Amino acid sequence: MAEQTSAPTTPHHTSLRPGALGVAGIVFLVLAAVAPLTGIVVVASLAIALGNGGGTPMAFFLVAAILLLFAIGYAQMSKQLVNAGGFYAFVVKGLGRTGGLVAGLIATLGYNFFVVGTIGTSGFFMQTIIRDLTGLDVHWLVWGLLSIVVCFVLARIGVDFSSKVLGVCLVLEVLMLVVFDVSVLVQTGYDVAAFSPEAVFSGSLPIGLLLAATGFLGFEATALFSEEAKQPLRTIPRATYTSIIAIGVILGVTTWAVVSATGVAQAQATALEHLPTGDLIFSLSQQYLGGPLTTVMMVLLLVSLFAAMLAFHNSATRYLYSLGRAKILPQALARTRPNGAPQLAGIVQAGFAAIVAILFALAGADPIVTLVPAMLGFGTLSVLILQGLAAISIVVYFRRRNDPRWWSTFIAPGIGFLGIAAISILAIVNFNIVAGSEELAIRLMPLLLVLALIGGIVYAAYLRRAKPAVYDGLATDLERFSDR
Repeated sequence: MAEQTSAPTTPHHTSLRPGALGVAGIVFLVLAAVAPLTGIVVVASLAIALGNGGGTPMAFFLVAAILLLFAIGYAQMSKQLVNAGGFYAFVVKGLGRTGGLVAGLIATLGYNFFVVGTIGTSGFFMQTIIRDLTGLDVHWLVWGLLSIVVCFVLARIGVDFSSKVLGVCLVLEVLMLVVFDVSVLVQTGYDVAAFSPEAVFSGSLPIGLLLAATGFLGFEATALFSEEAKQPLRTIPRATYTSIIAIGVILGVTTWAVVSATGVAQAQATALEHLPTGDLIFSLSQQYLGGPLTTVMMVLLLVSLFAAMLAFHNSATRYLYSLGRAKILPQALARTRPNGAPQLAGIVQAGFAAIVAILFALAGADPIVTLVPAMLGFGTLSVLILQGLAAISIVVYFRRRNDPRWWSTFIAPGIGFLGIAAISILAIVNFNIVAGSEELAIRLMPLLLVLALIGGIVYAAYLRRAKPAVYDGLATDLERFSDR
């Protein structure tokens, strides 16, 4: 099974580092991708403005409930499967090799585009905030490329080191949100009217749910780190539940503080006023925390954006690694460093993200108007579709086995699938809102998912006919790790 190379005497590592991560480490990796502070500054502000206004806290809690139902089945599947392929591996188990190949292509596209988007957001906000605070004005692309280089270096040091860095970042940004929440509670109090039917169904609840769902993107990455987890059959389910609950509480409670501070009835109008400048949260911070702590919040926003980039870089790298190991992509992508960090996959991922960002910059595109909406919007839709495929795969897998646990393997994940499917349809229909752009080229980006579907089916048929060993390997690669 040894790979033939021009230098056969040189061994190539192809294994991730087992036992590197506990529950806390995986939760740090996942919550860093969610980037709670960014979620409040960007996602919550949009959801209040364009969604259901003062009732937005309930939108976050409803999405958390849907994802927890899905997670019940997810936890059962995680006990059956240990694989760095994440949802790609789940879909292979449930919908077969062709379905898994399609899911793998969608995941690879989505996560890699996410990293490109984070280069744009990190670069833009670093340029803006550092210029405002210090007077140093450096082009956003320079900051963005510097960020991805640092992410690449940290990821090469090892996933356990990344989790420690992200843990520090996460604690700082969550502490900032807690201070804001407590300040609003003490000075104004929380208005329970935010959960009244009038508030919850004001504005557009469907858009509120859609935007709230984007605040949870990243929780599904728990399975990606299963091969590197301590006691993965127990660690991954616990990390998944912990991540969803933590995201729901942080975003839901802080959004409740925000609408209470603006006034529940006036929340949507106030958010719409601040939408062009995107400073709703910072304006409230000035009022409730004062200037110095608002400056701290701005700096922590940069930390939050960097943490999200590092987390998504780790996730995208593992999809490339998994597809390389399965020989769907070049097998060289499966090579790892002695410490278990993906070697070539990390280089390819960071290089791809940097090149795309550079092309946008050379074209004179504004990062916030063009680059970020296109990349993050498409990445969001891709991950939502991926979650839906994983949910139905869980149901199908356990029904084929006639599993007697109807609640945990059929009813709960089935309801979760229906909820995720509804949100996914909303994302497709309202992609201009998800991507924050009316540009035709951006609105047509969901067609890339159609190409991934067609390409996956055609590629699977080719492998089944011309490379049956590789096609069979889509499943056998999973079985090597499922009994750990």
